[in-house]
Amino acid sequence: MAILIDDPRWPAHGRLWAHLVSDTDLAELHAFARAGGIPSRAFDLDHYDVPEDAVPRLIVAGAQHVSGRELVTRLIASGLRVTARERRGL
Repeated sequence: MAILIDDPRWPAHGRLWAHLVSDTDLAELHAFARAGGIPSRAFDLDHYDVPEDAVPRLIVAGAQHVSGRELVTRLIASGLRVTARERRGL
């Protein structure tokens, strides 16, 4: 079980954003995010969008820093990935 975080590379709202995911369990992800001060509104179906300034704090708290490619690969392997098709169907 791991919480993963990628590099903050995604621009929005005047800042850069990273993704925070679990490779096992959404309950684990929600608990980690809550403990790390990430608001629930940052959750987007299978990940949290986290601002660049939160990344170091989340890594110190135990998130494993990985590349974006590895994050997506492990999220897909976990079965937790919500695809674009599933997003449209919501």
